[in-house]
This record gives sequence, structure tokens and C-alpha cells, in this order.
Amino acid sequence: MNDPALGRGIHPALIPGIGVEHTGRKFSTNVAVFVTAGVLVLGVVIWALVAPENLSAVGGYLLAWETQGFGWLFSALAIVVLGFMLVVGYGRTGGIRLGADDEKPEFSTTSWVAMLFSAGMGIGLLFYGPLEPLSFFVDPPPGFSAAPETVNAMKDSLAQTIFHWGPFAWGFYALVGGAIAYGAYRRGRAPLISGIFEPLFGRRVDGWAGGVIDVFAIIVTLFGTAVSLGIGILQIGRGIEVIGGIDEVSEGLLIALLAILTGLFVLSAVSGVKRGIRALSNINMALAGLLALFVFVVGPTLLIVTMIPSGLMTFFTDLGVMLSRNGLQSDAAASFMASWTTYYWAWWISWSPFVGIFIAKISRGRTLREFVTVVILVPSSVCFVWFTILGSTAMDQQMQGDGVADVSQPEDVLFAMLGNLPLPLLTSIVAMISIIVYFVTSADSASIVMGSMSQRGKPEPSMWVTITWGLLLGAVGGSLLLAGGSTALGGLQSMMIVTSLPFAVIMIGMMVAWGKELRTDPYMLRRKFAQAAIAQGVRQGIAEHGDDFVFESTEVDAGEGAGAWLDTEDPELTEWYTTATQEISVVTAEDVERTLEPGHIQPKGPDRPDHRASGDAATVAERPRGHGEGRSGKRDQDGGDPVP
Repeated sequence: MNDPALGRGIHPALIPGIGVEHTGRKFSTNVAVFVTAGVLVLGVVIWALVAPENLSAVGGYLLAWETQGFGWLFSALAIVVLGFMLVVGYGRTGGIRLGADDEKPEFSTTSWVAMLFSAGMGIGLLFYGPLEPLSFFVDPPPGFSAAPETVNAMKDSLAQTIFHWGPFAWGFYALVGGAIAYGAYRRGRAPLISGIFEPLFGRRVDGWAGGVIDVFAIIVTLFGTAVSLGIGILQIGRGIEVIGGIDEVSEGLLIALLAILTGLFVLSAVSGVKRGIRALSNINMALAGLLALFVFVVGPTLLIVTMIPSGLMTFFTDLGVMLSRNGLQSDAAASFMASWTTYYWAWWISWSPFVGIFIAKISRGRTLREFVTVVILVPSSVCFVWFTILGSTAMDQQMQGDGVADVSQPEDVLFAMLGNLPLPLLTSIVAMISIIVYFVTSADSASIVMGSMSQRGKPEPSMWVTITWGLLLGAVGGSLLLAGGSTALGGLQSMMIVTSLPFAVIMIGMMVAWGKELRTDPYMLRRKFAQAAIAQGVRQGIAEHGDDFVFESTEVDAGEGAGAWLDTEDPELTEWYTTATQEISVVTAEDVERTLEPGHIQPKGPDRPDHRASGDAATVAERPRGHGEGRSGKRDQDGGDPVP
């Protein structure tokens, strides 16, 4: 039943999909990718230690060159990617499952959403939660007419913040995650960035070109995560100062803390997604939720409740202003784009390999409609509520003269805001614990993803590979601190964002490759068959029987059936399946007999498609045999929408 030779006779519309683990693919360590990426990482670490000022200067120059010359590309890409994903999720392809036709999701929706937040935003939610709205409140972005530190400025600041952190940000993640999950769990390919391009370049992606893409993805992942962890360490240090009542945390204490946290996230990473990351993600979601609820209750509750609908409406009314803002309008607009909007688009693109692969890993079994709804719309909605609660509180305190905007460092804003509320010590402790947990979940997620990319997409990378990348990630974080903290951090941050430019081009190719493959998915072929059969059957039924007819299928002459539009012999429609199953062991007659023995448990394997010979068929009409036999609106076998 699993004989690959039978694949040549399978109808392309009946292929159920196949997961990568069912293909017999070997997930050996890609030594060239592993060594090359490791050497490059160590080289940049040495650079950060030996010449941090030079690293910062070079990174700043490249960042300015990129934002000035290609800012338009990032802005256009943000719009195109979000539009593409909305069409994929809510168009005809929405019923396609990221897995086999009958596959069920591995994680509950609650755990799924919790892991999305921990990997996708993490520390940034706490760091920028009060900081970004407050920044736009004090200094409104170009194009907004509201005066600084007014109620209208509050609305504009929240609109601008969700513009950066909402659907456009998650659209980048959804594109990479959805394309990888589709290729790995429905088409049987390795879950790699390079694997997405197989529809365009064939098996050539298994060669050196694919290796270059994967090396680049590993480097972007490692330094992107390291920058976020550097921000987290600095904020944890500030939390220790606030809680302990000390003037300044020593560099040695921060290094010791980093070493402890590195050990924790390595242990979490090797424990696997189910036991480690899922548990920590659920804990942290609860902590962040409690903190937001506390601020909502003891803060300016009425203002927050008012700003949620007002800020959302302002987002839609100001969307044209924010989308059309560009560096050619004025020097102020150019500066704002470079410092905020273009910076964010580049940041999300740089994080997309890491977050996308992780999202793909935890989204198996979801339909594309579920995937787009949860990955884009649900996190965006929660982010908006989060920023409204923390941002409105910080802005209200600024209006009341508490001076939260006058702090010396950005990482001070969160603790300054909490310091003006009841129980400042307790809430600061909760916030610091949440930052630590976000630190661990982001780092262990990145370690697993980098391990997978260096082992040809292995779903559960070897322990030694995961530990190696975890230690390298900790080493990069330590070098940031030893090299001068914010100086080296800024340089690495700039260089990491610079790498987003080629990845922007890669994302364009992703949309082309994935869109091409979705058009020939078996689910889409079945929909076209159904539409053709129904249209043809309705015309014939009315012509022959008037109002009294139902449908059944029967064979007709070749070229006259519902599938006349499709060349089922086209190898492109089935070659991917036969290629994916070429290493599956053949099931013999003896194997089948053994599975029928009493008490025998059948081994897990790929879904077995119907291998009956294909032929042209049409749905024809006949008179009903009895009252009530006709059924309408029946769902198709994929659980998709009823065929009209």
C-alpha cells in the first residue's frame, strides 16, 4: 500500500499530504552549514570584544545606507506580505491544512497562542510597552496634527504603536511560518528556509545555494536573538537596582546572571517543546496577564477603557497617513522612518527566520484560515490591548506631572511607571520575573531552531547541537556586556538589521514559490473538480428533469467529465509526492497479514491514499428514488466550507 511505484498512478487530487517525518528523509548534521555559521559567529564575537566602537560605527553606517536607500522597499513589502497572507487565509486556499487532510493540531489553542507570544515578541512587550506610546505622546510622529501631551496625541501614539507591532509585524512571521509548515507537513520537505524555494529551483536547493541560505538564516537568528537578550539583561539589571535599592549593578553580576540564564535556557531547550517551552510560555502568559490586569485596575481604568476603542478607530483613520509617510516628505519624516518604522520592518524581517520556523513547528495540523487568524489577528489584538494598558498609564502619569519621560535610560520607563502605582516593589519583581522567563523562552526557542537548521531541518535536533548553539548564544550575550554594553549592542543590532535587506528579497521569492504551489494543492484541485461537476450537473439536471433531481457520479467519455480542464498526467502535480515517498519502506503482503492479526497494533505511517485508477467523471442528474434523499451543503472531506 505504500509502494512508491503506485504513486505514479495516484490521482493528483487524491493525495492526502505527507509529513516530513514520514518520508524517510535523513536528518544528518550539515557539517558545512554548522561549521561555517559557527566560525562567522565567533568572528563577530571577537570583533565585538576587540573593537566595539568600530563594530558600532560600521553597523551604523550600513544601517543609515539601508534605511535611506531601501526604506521604500520595506514599507511596500510590509503591505504586500500582509495582503498576501490575508488572501491565503481567507481566500479559496483557507481550507488547506498544514499537514495531512485528517491531521489534528498538536497543541491546544491556549498553548499555541502562549508560545507565539513568547517567541514572537517576548522581552519587547515589556520593554516597549510603556516606552513607545510615551515617546510618541511627548514627540508626535510627522503627519499627525495633535499637540504633544494631549488626549488626541494619546490616540495617535497608540495608533502608531500598533502600526509597528500589529498585523504588519505578524504578517512577516506568518509568511515564513506558513510556507515552512506547508512544505514540511503537507509536501514532505525539510523545514528549512531553503526548502521553501524547491517549487522554483527543484532539488538544487539541497546543494551549496541552499546551504548559503541556511547559514545566513542561522546567523540572523543568533544575532537577532542575542540583541533581544542584551536588552533583556540590561532591563533585568535595572530591575535589580530598583528592587535592591542599589545605585548600579556591577558588570560581574550581570555576567554571572547571564551564565545562570544560559544554563536555564539550555536545559529548557534540550527538554523539548512540549515539556520546556510550552510550560514556560504558559507561565509567562499568566504572569504578563496578571501584570496587565493589575495596571488596568489600579491605573487610570476609565481612560484605558476609553482609549481601547478610540485608539483602534484612530489606527484605521490614520492608516493612510502612516502608510504614506516617507523620507522624501521632510527631514523629520526621514528621521522618524529611519529611527522607528523602517527600523521595525527590518527588525521583524530579521527575526522572521527564527520566529517563522518556530511558528511552523507549533502550528502543524491547522488550516490556513486558522493559521492566519491566530498568527496575525489574535496576537495583534492582544498586543493592542497590552500597549493601550501600559501606554495609557504611562502617558497619564506624564500628563499628571510624574515625569516618567524624564528617565535617563529607556529600560527605566517600565519601572518608573510601576513605581507610581501601588505595590511598586511587588509589581517590579513580577515584571522582572516575566522578563527572565521571556529571556529563557526566546533563547531556548532560538537554540532549537538553529539546531534544526544545522541538521537539515531535523524536527528534534540532537542534544549536543542544541547545547552548542545555546552556548554560542550565551557567548554572544556575554561579549556584548564585556565589550561595553550598549555600545557593542548597538553595533550588533545595526548589523543584524542590515541583513534584513537580502531577506526582504528572499521574502518576495517566498510568496512566488508558495503561491505557485498552493494553486496545485490537492485541496484546490478537488474544489475545482467540485465546481465543474456541480455547474455541469445543475445545467444537465434542470434540462432533463426540471426541479426534481439529485446528483450521483458516473463515468463518461474522456474529455467530457468534470476534470477535463486538468492534465492529470502532468508530473508536476504528483512528482513531489513520489519524491517524498521514495525512501518509504514497501509494505508487503506479509506485513498486511500481520497487521490483521488479533491484538496487533498498526505502526504509525503516512496516510494511505486511494490508489484506484483515475478517470474522467462527471456528476449527472437523475430523478430521486424517494422523498428526502437529496442533501445540500454537505462539507467536503477536508472539513472545509460547504461547496456552493
